[in-house]
Amino acid sequence: MTLEKLSESLCHGGSQQVWRHQSSATGTPMTFAVFRPEHRTTEKLPVLWWLSGLTCTHENAMIKCEYKAACAEHGIVFICPDTSPRGEDVPDDEAYDFGKGAGFYVNATQEPWARNFQMRTYIEDELPQVVAGAFDVDMDRQGISGHSMGGHGALTVSLRNPGRFRSTSAFAPIVSPLNCPWGDKALTGYLGDNRDTWRQYDSVALIEDGARLPEVLIDQGRADEWLEPQLKTHLFADACRRAGMEPTIRMQEGYDHSYFFVSTFIADHVAWHAERLKA
Repeated sequence: MTLEKLSESLCHGGSQQVWRHQSSATGTPMTFAVFRPEHRTTEKLPVLWWLSGLTCTHENAMIKCEYKAACAEHGIVFICPDTSPRGEDVPDDEAYDFGKGAGFYVNATQEPWARNFQMRTYIEDELPQVVAGAFDVDMDRQGISGHSMGGHGALTVSLRNPGRFRSTSAFAPIVSPLNCPWGDKALTGYLGDNRDTWRQYDSVALIEDGARLPEVLIDQGRADEWLEPQLKTHLFADACRRAGMEPTIRMQEGYDHSYFFVSTFIADHVAWHAERLKA
């Protein structure tokens, strides 16, 4: 497998890079961003995965998220994958919330999406193997986070893989695709009408079905226009309470859904992850 470096820029004493490779999961080239703090050549650093939201590529978080100074301070590699396969031959939809830029981190089973939209396999299996083979990372010290659709991805990936991630957080996550219009559209399109098959991609359903996390940190803006119709943070809080989990859910007064909100609190999240990713 060949990795192609597309760009590299020094930043906060580290290196912000963009890479591309041919994915066997999606059947397309896939691009991801990596921030690598300055470190000894013999040192392996913990890794924090960031899953972005609807309409995003690897670039949105890289430019807007403001994680680099905190990752340099704490010695954490920060990785931003793309949100879907790309290419002229990849099927798409005219709407912003389905198709390219809206992979929802699922393995599609319905045509024409099944051929390329295998984002669960890409995120959970293929990309970690690529990263482990190419960079100085300690795969025993992984954390995961994300925003909106990516918050949904972070929660569900971690819940499905107990013990893989030492830390899990999210910003304004879609907590229950089974119970919101975004999820209903995406999961119907990618997975079909059998809602039982959707449960593996719904954090509330996963908790109801027995999955557990020792800790979770969630930040959610109270002025987020999507809070009530789509995100429904209270459903996650209720499921955790019934399961005996105690998540840290911080409702931030006045903040919306944007990367202005994310960038305000990302250093808090990086520090929180760093405490849990220490050797």
